[in-house]
Amino acid sequence: MTTRTHPLFHVPVPWVFVLGYLLGALLERIAPIGSEWTPPVRTDVVGAVLFIAGVVVAGWGWFTFQRAGTTRVPGKVSSTMVTWGPYRFSRNPMYVGLSLAYLGEAGLLHQLWPALLLPLTLAYLQWFIIPLEESKLRDAFGPAFDSYRATVRRWI
Repeated sequence: MTTRTHPLFHVPVPWVFVLGYLLGALLERIAPIGSEWTPPVRTDVVGAVLFIAGVVVAGWGWFTFQRAGTTRVPGKVSSTMVTWGPYRFSRNPMYVGLSLAYLGEAGLLHQLWPALLLPLTLAYLQWFIIPLEESKLRDAFGPAFDSYRATVRRWI
């Protein structure tokens, strides 16, 4: 599949998270689930912690790219291969951070549908977006990227 054949490749990744969440929020209004269930923990507190952690991780990744002087636009060719900061632990810390923030917001707002839809967003990233980005990195950085890929996990 190429960027020309699939229109979702033109949607910036943060918007993929936003659109997934909005769909979940819509479903929450139309067909709420779990409204009678009382969770064993304070989902608002857990949600706040996850949301803050997600913003910190995603922001750390974004600022690391900015400091390196490379693009922060998914799918664009990087000018520098970033392997420091959060990129020592994950090849995609911004996506990890967005996922944590997404789950945190669902907890803060006590919404179950968005949390149930998150795996669809992650599957889209895993199977379509990340392979495209990694092929561009492999083309740009060759064996250096292959070595990095062999030592640092895609997610966490």
